[in-house]
Amino acid sequence: MSSQERLVESARALLWERGYVGTSPKSIQQRAGAGQGSMYHHFAGKHELALAAIRRTAEEMRAAAETQLSAPGTALERITAYLRRERDVLKGCPVGRLTQDPDVMADPALRAPVEETFAWLRDRLTRVLDAGRDAGELDRALDPAATAAAIVAVLQGGYVLARASGTADSFGQAVSGVLALLAGHAVAPAE
Repeated sequence: MSSQERLVESARALLWERGYVGTSPKSIQQRAGAGQGSMYHHFAGKHELALAAIRRTAEEMRAAAETQLSAPGTALERITAYLRRERDVLKGCPVGRLTQDPDVMADPALRAPVEETFAWLRDRLTRVLDAGRDAGELDRALDPAATAAAIVAVLQGGYVLARASGTADSFGQAVSGVLALLAGHAVAPAE
């Protein structure tokens, strides 16, 4: 891995663990095993490096979600696969945690990949749910956009509950709850 890649990966990990203010250029350099000269050769400063790290994290989150959401199966099966995929629940969502960082939220450039990722996820879930309605898998009373927003909110809230309780059980209960509500809109296949 190049020094530039090590710096981005180190910044990603530290932003997830400590937030923007708690992540110093020195801590990034130490974790990356790179010197100050290397960092400033590749990036104008902490802000530019943090932006690259946040963008990478957002891209990876979207790619991971797309894997489950574009897989074969019904809308409910694809959403279930997405919600139940393996996650480090107690660390929280690497993108969602950035919304709790006032320095990230106050900076339009740093906030943009966070906003774009959640907008993309709501839209992608809306399209899966809409396709499920069109295929007759979900009843027509289901509002795909509102349901997609609720799924994202439950997922992010599940992370918060898990971190607060110190156990992944709270996350699992939140996911099971939203899936049970969604299953209530499933249409039994015609025989």
